Parts: sequence; structure tokens; C-alpha cells
Amino acid sequence: DSSSDYGSRDKPGTALGRTVPDGNVLFPDIFHTDHLLFYERFKAYQDYILADCKASEVKEFTAEYLEKVLEPSGWQAVWRTNVFEVLVEVVDVEYSALKAVVQLNEPFLCESRDSTFTLECMQELLELKERQIPLQELWVVYDESGEFDQTALAVEHVRFFYQCIWRTWDEEEEDDFDYFVRCVEPRLRLHYDILEHRVPSGLVADYQNLLSQCEELYRKFLNVRNSISSSDSDSEVENVSMVEGLKLYEKIEHLKQKLKLIENPLLRYVFGYQKYSGLQAKGLRPTGTKITHVVSSTMMASLLQSLIRDKLCPESCGEELEVQFHNDPLAAVNACYEGDTVIICPGHYVVDGMFCIADSVELEGYGLPDDIVIEKRGKGDNFVDCTGANIRISSLKLVQHDAVEGILNVHHGKTTLENCVLQCETTGITIRTSAELLMKNSDLYGAKGAGVEIYPGSTCTLLDNGIHHCKEGILIKNFLDEHYDIPKITMVNNMIHNNEGYGVVLVRPTMPSDVKDASAERTKGIFLFLEETPKTSKSSIPRQEELPGCVTDELELYEQAEISEQTEGNYEIANELGATSAKKSQMHKKRLSELGITEADDNLMSQEMFVSIVGNQFKWNGKGSFGTFLF
Repeated sequence: DSSSDYGSRDKPGTALGRTVPDGNVLFPDIFHTDHLLFYERFKAYQDYILADCKASEVKEFTAEYLEKVLEPSGWQAVWRTNVFEVLVEVVDVEYSALKAVVQLNEPFLCESRDSTFTLECMQELLELKERQIPLQELWVVYDESGEFDQTALAVEHVRFFYQCIWRTWDEEEEDDFDYFVRCVEPRLRLHYDILEHRVPSGLVADYQNLLSQCEELYRKFLNVRNSISSSDSDSEVENVSMVEGLKLYEKIEHLKQKLKLIENPLLRYVFGYQKYSGLQAKGLRPTGTKITHVVSSTMMASLLQSLIRDKLCPESCGEELEVQFHNDPLAAVNACYEGDTVIICPGHYVVDGMFCIADSVELEGYGLPDDIVIEKRGKGDNFVDCTGANIRISSLKLVQHDAVEGILNVHHGKTTLENCVLQCETTGITIRTSAELLMKNSDLYGAKGAGVEIYPGSTCTLLDNGIHHCKEGILIKNFLDEHYDIPKITMVNNMIHNNEGYGVVLVRPTMPSDVKDASAERTKGIFLFLEETPKTSKSSIPRQEELPGCVTDELELYEQAEISEQTEGNYEIANELGATSAKKSQMHKKRLSELGITEADDNLMSQEMFVSIVGNQFKWNGKGSFGTFLF
């Protein structure tokens, strides 16, 4: 039904807006159609254009839709390319080719980057193209009667689809799935998530980079394949081309899988992306001095006296201090050099920016965390980014709003977080590869993703914290890839409760042994497996004295901790992480064996996960204390 779309020919007047074209040439106004909402495009593609078609049927289904709604002639459009714009009149439509047959408008209106596109030149160009122009290059001229509303919308749907949704390799996808569900919907959602700033800029850049790489490799693959198909000889050159084609194909498939992970709204944050933080450390101040920065919105005499007594007097710190005063914590952090200290006085500070801490500095709240609140306002990727060798943050409350990334990212070095409150928006704390976090006596809540994300090769020590009311409590990223190191994880006396999913989730690829027993659930075209690890015996957890001593000074107080019935999840987590670590070791041995190495390097083979999971309590988590996310 052609009247079922967004406009109706039976209604007097147009329902669409108009846009005045840019430039010096006085082109007529065009229909304003590029502002459509997500659900409008979703409805058009699902209900009217693509329905349940296969990838190979997309062009056929689109042509059928256009035959129903597109006026075959009698309308004007601006033909736009990267070089010129010219006003044309449509005299016919080649529906199967998704092209319009056009003629130049009288009077001739054209705007180009140079003056070479004369009337005669454009006539010659049209003749070369047999007067057929792709519909996505046409912008329909505005008509207030409403007669061409459907035409303008149909052209917009075709243009948007081939610019933002369609991939050149889609036609070669298998035809045993619904193209709309598998490809169109996730790509459409991603497009609007990006428009509405719900995707980190780093992830957007990664996606665009992957897409460009894939398109370039696919072009090379097509050239190689065409050269093979056009050759009749069984020559050595053809064999080399076949090997090259197979290598290109494997690279393309790898990139396509990465693209699909980002396109899938469920998986894009589970797997994350390797973000590079380009923060540059300042190092020591040229004069060699270290400064104490005091932050207060207003400085009262009584507060200054207390500060001098507790923090600033030479008796308490052992040396004369140079002090600078600020009314904004962000300005104070930006003024820091290596070894500086920032003391933040009680108050509610609203910042519209990102804390980038690249030097070893200390941020200390002067009072209780609930009295020293730093609130992030305005859209932005990050709140706190840490790359310094030894950063300490204590006695602060961080409140996040309108965010697309976590509240605190540790990219490099060691960050210690003590006696802090973190009210999150998206994910909570992220510990990247090779970084280290020590979090003590802190409270984290409100994350729409995981409260704490632990990347491969990182070190994470959690002591006496509360992690609650998040999507997941703690998420341990896949570390089975041969390029990843095993993380070092210590969790002692934490309370992990009231999270929507699991208290702790381990993400890892499906192994052959998993496929036999796990039940698959298909979610948006990706097969996922969720399983809860069976109860294990208490003997499966490593004894405390068997563990390496990299944080022994932090753990001495906990050696005698008693384990109650409420903490059975500790055994599950330790057992599963240990088993996965052993799997990685087996995979590594197998790879070495395939390479003909029978006696492995001790440094390579001694890589084991340091796990200390003691005294943690898991309560009221929606799916249980521990789960494994298999992909």
C-alpha cells in the first residue's frame, strides 16, 4: 500500500520540510529528508522495502518498492557529485537498475569547482551515461502540493541505504539468514548511536578504520579473483594468485567479524576496543620543586587554619611547601607536574572536561568522600584517564553524567584508589593491558555495563570494596588469544551485590569441549553461550601460601580471613579462572609443538594467572555469583 508510508497522496499539501541549497547558484529548494528518525527508517526498511529478503535479493526487493511509490516522470532533482551540481528533470525510471533517466533542465543551472562544466560538456556527459543517473545522486526538488513526498522519501531511503548500510561484500554473504535482522538493523542502530553520541569516539574511529581497511582489501580480492577467472592456463602465476586470494579472504573475514562485533549493540561494549592514550607526561618541574595544589570554591579562615595544621605545616610534611590555590579541580590537575599533590576541600565541583593524569601525582580529598563531590557534566568520552607510573586518588566522590565511556580508565602505570565513591553512567573502571589498579575501601555503583573491566595482561587488586547495582559486577576480558598475557587478579573481602547479571563474568571464546554441553542462543546473528560454572570443591582453590607475593604487603591483614557459606562463589571464580589459565598454557604448548619446539622457554611456559579470591560476598546478583560468556 503506497499510502502506508510517511506521507499520503490523498492529503492536500506536503508533509515534508524544505532545504535551501548552499552555493552561489540559485537552485530551487529541495525536500528536507535527511533528518528522519531511527524508527522511521527502521519501519521503511523492515515493512516496505527489504522485509525478509536475502542479501542477494536486496536490489530486487528495492526495485519492487520503488515501482509502487516512485513517480516515473514529471519531477525535478539536483544531481550532485563531488565535482558539480546540476538541475535535471526526470523523464523515466529504470527501476531494476535503481536509476533515473534524466534531461537537463531549461534554463541550464549548474555549479562546479571550475568552469569546464558548460552546457555542451554536461550534454556529452549525460550521453556517455545514456542519461541514466543513480537515484542516490539525486535530491528531489521541493513541491508543496505533496504529490512528490513519496518520491522524495523513496530516493532518501535508497541513498541512505547504499551510503550507510550496504557493504560491497554483502551480496556474497550466505543466503540462509534474514538480511534485515543480520545486517540492516545492527548497522542502523550503530549509525544512530553514533549520531546521538552514545558510542565512544575511539570506538567510532576504530570502526571507520576497520571499514576502510575491509573495503580496500575487498577491492584487491576482487581484482585477484577476476585475474584468476580470466586466465585459462594452470600456470605458476595463477597458483600464486590463488594463494594471495586466500590470504586476502582470510584477512577480510577477520575484519568483517570485528565489524560485526562493533555493530552488535550487545557485544560492542563486552569486547571493547584497544584505545591508545596519547597523554604525555610532563615529568619534573624545570625548577625541581614539587607543589601542593589546594582546591576550594571559597577559602574561609577556619578552613585555611585546619589545612595548615593538618596538611601544610612544615612539621607535618617535614619540609617547606610551595602552595598554589585553585577553585577548579580540573585546573589544579592540569597544572600538576611529577610528584605534585592536589588537596580538594569539601564542596560540590562541576567540571566540563576530562581529567588526564599522565604524571605520578596524588589527588586527595580533605574530608569524607560524600562531602567532596566532583561531578562531570556535558557529553564526553572520559571522566578520568590515568597513564602515570604511580597515581593515588583518595577520599573523593566522582559522579558521571551523559557519558559514553567509563568513569575511570587506567591505561598505563599503577593507579591506587582508596576510600572513594564512584557513581557511574556507562561502564565503571577499566584496567587496560599492562596497567595496574589497586582499589581499597571504595564504593562503585550505577554502571550500565560492568563495574570493573579487567583486560588481558593487567593487574587488578580489589580489597574491601562494594560493587553493586551495575549491569555486571566485574568483567574479565578474553585472554586466550596468543597475543595476550594472563591478568593477575586479587579479590579480597569485597561485597558484590544487587547487580543485574552476574557478580563476576569471564569472557572467552568457545572451545570444542564447550560446544558439546552448552546450549546456543542466537542473538542478532551472533551465537552466544551463557553458562553458570558448576560448584567445585573447596580443594580446588589455590592455597594462599602458594600464591606469588606481588601484593603481600596489601594482603597481610587478610591472611586469617574466615570463609563463610555466603562466599561459595569465591571457589567458583578461582576454579574457572585457573582452568582457563591452564587452557591457555595447553594452547601455547600445542602451538610450540606445531613449530617443532619440544622444550619451551621457562619464561614462556611459567606464565600462570595469579588468583587470590578470598572472603568476597556475592548477594542478590540477578544471574548468580559467577558466569562465563562464551562467544
